[in-house]
Amino acid sequence: MNITFHPLGEAAVKLSYNEEVSPSLTSRIQAFCRELASINIDGITEWVPAYDSVTVYYEPWTHTYAELTEILEDITAVAIEESHKKMIVTIPTLYGGEYGPDLEDLAKQKRMQHEDIIKIHTNEDYLVNMIGFLPGFPYLSGLDERIAAPRLDNPRQKVPAGSVGIAEAQTGVYPLESPGGWNIIGRTPLQLFQPEKDESFLLNQGDYLRFRSVTEEEFEHILEEVEKGSYEVQREEVSM
Repeated sequence: MNITFHPLGEAAVKLSYNEEVSPSLTSRIQAFCRELASINIDGITEWVPAYDSVTVYYEPWTHTYAELTEILEDITAVAIEESHKKMIVTIPTLYGGEYGPDLEDLAKQKRMQHEDIIKIHTNEDYLVNMIGFLPGFPYLSGLDERIAAPRLDNPRQKVPAGSVGIAEAQTGVYPLESPGGWNIIGRTPLQLFQPEKDESFLLNQGDYLRFRSVTEEEFEHILEEVEKGSYEVQREEVSM
């Protein structure tokens, strides 16, 4: 395993996994984070997993950089990858119209019907490689190259929460209203970030996300249940 360590300021160290991003790499990063959490090392305050790295924040008066690097190196040696199962979270999505204003343009660019874009987009299980940009924003791999598209030339000042977008070879969901330049093809009524809850994020690194196309009537019904707190998110654990 080829891992390098880099200091980030005086209170953080970055572990870089020097290999291509893949489901196996994501699983190893998760294994490292689980092991780190189980040990509960004094002086470590937080860690942030990403596509091919983990940044660990620590109290510099508790550990020197060299001491912490040695501890983390030992953890990488014993972290056990668990890749035999995956959690699939289903995201109901209303495509097109005011909820997906870029769907028609994308279909024209690809010389497809917008129904073809929807079919292709809902035909994959997308791996959550990392959470970032906004709280709860999932960066997803697995997008079919037939519907990959560059970011908008002129980003929007406001993209509504729940918007489902495509940018380059990625797809994702905006958890909050935000500026953004992704091609918006739909919207989900689910809330990906709820800071008032103990489990603030709907999705976690290593989950798989499955989009399900819904009608406007279904969208409104689910939205009503979400607002009442009675909607149960569909989760399915399956063998890989």
